[in-house]
Amino acid sequence: MSQYLLLRLELAAFLDHYTNIIDSDRLEDWPGLFTEDCLYEIIPRENEDAGLPAPVMYCDNNRMLRDRVLSLRHANIYEKPAYRHFVSGLEFEVVNETTYALSANYMVVNTSQAGESAVYQAGRYADQIVRTDAGLKFKSKRVIYDTLRVQTLLAYPI
Repeated sequence: MSQYLLLRLELAAFLDHYTNIIDSDRLEDWPGLFTEDCLYEIIPRENEDAGLPAPVMYCDNNRMLRDRVLSLRHANIYEKPAYRHFVSGLEFEVVNETTYALSANYMVVNTSQAGESAVYQAGRYADQIVRTDAGLKFKSKRVIYDTLRVQTLLAYPI
């Protein structure tokens, strides 16, 4: 199998692992997918297209990600979501021997406690992934959503 296909499978498996951690409510594992000096942000596409740096969620290091999980578990009051991520259209570019730029489409379906499922959010991931001694990690993960507004409280990572 070619190196390209092996790398594509490895990156797709890493992205699948990311979404499975969120969908399985294993949020304590989520910060471990990022480097210590990472960037995580969720931003509307209209802001991205206009060059307006106004994300609705912004974390610029791993400590902020861990704090987000702690606040979700112990401080925030919200209806716990039941997310299911669907990812497609994965494309990537090799930046150097340890860094990859990845883009993929995503859709998140949320099922309420009443049992109603609806598309919560759709958009694209714009990621920078690095190879470390501990495996692949996100150096940056930008979640750029297409919907004009967030339908309910945005508490969980996307």
